[in-house]
Amino acid sequence: MTQENWYDEAYPELTRRRFLSALGATTAATFLGGAPRALADGKRIKQPTATADSCILIWMAGGMAAPETFDPKRYKPYEVGTPVEQIISTFPAIDTAVDNIKICQGLENIAGVMDRATLIRSHFQPDLGSILHSRHQYHWHTGYVPPQTVAAPHIGAWMAKVLGGRNDVMPPFINIGQQLEGHGESEELKAFTTGGFFGSEYGPMNLPFPDLASQAVKPPGGMLPDRFAKRYKALENLLKNSPKSEQLSDYHQESMLRSIDNAHRLLGSKERVAFDLSLEKKEVFDEYNTGRFGQGCLLARRLVENGARFVEVTTEYIPFVHWDTHENGHSTVERMKKEIDRPIARLIKDLEERGLLDRTLVVIATEFSRDMMIEGVPGSTAKDQSRAATDVIKEMKHYGLHRHFTGGSSVVMFGGGMKKGFLYGKTADERPCLVNENPVSIEDLHATIFTAMGISPKTEYSIEGRPFYATKDGVGKAVRDVFA
Repeated sequence: MTQENWYDEAYPELTRRRFLSALGATTAATFLGGAPRALADGKRIKQPTATADSCILIWMAGGMAAPETFDPKRYKPYEVGTPVEQIISTFPAIDTAVDNIKICQGLENIAGVMDRATLIRSHFQPDLGSILHSRHQYHWHTGYVPPQTVAAPHIGAWMAKVLGGRNDVMPPFINIGQQLEGHGESEELKAFTTGGFFGSEYGPMNLPFPDLASQAVKPPGGMLPDRFAKRYKALENLLKNSPKSEQLSDYHQESMLRSIDNAHRLLGSKERVAFDLSLEKKEVFDEYNTGRFGQGCLLARRLVENGARFVEVTTEYIPFVHWDTHENGHSTVERMKKEIDRPIARLIKDLEERGLLDRTLVVIATEFSRDMMIEGVPGSTAKDQSRAATDVIKEMKHYGLHRHFTGGSSVVMFGGGMKKGFLYGKTADERPCLVNENPVSIEDLHATIFTAMGISPKTEYSIEGRPFYATKDGVGKAVRDVFA
């Protein structure tokens, strides 16, 4: 594979408004399409032997810069008057528990557990003509570039559908830390944070505030259990007996009913205590507690211990906040590292101590990387969105990586059958820091995750009379070199 075809510039540019309009049509088409149908048994793809039973996706929402985290480059300290072309990393490299792997300053705790990790430095994304976080996050989470004529299921929904739950009560797909209301691009986030055409029962249980998660599995304050059960029954009867909707197929109506039944069953189960962080030992809680994200990592561990199949924990995507570093990049990344470093390392150690890491795949990923000078990839026509555009460093807000870069990013994978202390792929040492060894596309990364979980990348369902695959067109190939 050559550098020139690692990214695809053939997609037409879409404005945010057109994107939203297309997604609205997508949702309607999904409901009208009826039930997804798996292929006949004679045509089923043989599923691989799973190396993991659960998956935790640690989502660095907003574009985590690889040269500031897991792929350190030439470092230049802050100094007024420095030409920006001389700066690639604004954090120096530090040693890790693996001799040939260095990562960036500020991730000292993660550095200490890199001997349990596979570090992929050669992940890349297509430069989708218009670099919108919403488009790239949709693409990463579903494997498909929007808009689609049907709503593409989230990667967690695929696991919920194909594998089912690990027990009868724990939701198989849980999303932690992302608010879906109250800030920009909320509709776009909702578009991929769903079960897609699989239906409501395979969509996520959304827990935006980990410390309040226990409230999601108990009746509202003051309501007696028997009264709550009656309300559930009334809602169930209402759905069963309501006139047939022009927008909602029988399949999706039945899926909603099954969702309600699953939720009701969880409320009466012993597993619901997993949602209550107040039951954790104080010293353990304090170790995780760097804020919502850290609490989310602790909640993810508790949920996996109690039978969750797929859990996503996010730093939360809010435009121009967190990893969306269009200005004040260095200062913001310094703060983000303080939020993620200790909880991630403690999560890995806890899973290992409990004998869960070998069968739990933990993935750290983001929608794309960042650079100080290049938007997208060299030659891209994407609009530059930097708020700190300058040729020379004049003040601290200019110091950091402000532009989207799709030519090379990093993914870290722990447990779940992956090699330990292993480095795969590389990017160029000098700008442009494009992948120059063992490129890994979104399709191939998803194929690797699916394969570890025992799902063939060619798994398909028929929707609207055509096949829809776990990886786009079924072409994703697992990166076998990263498996132990």
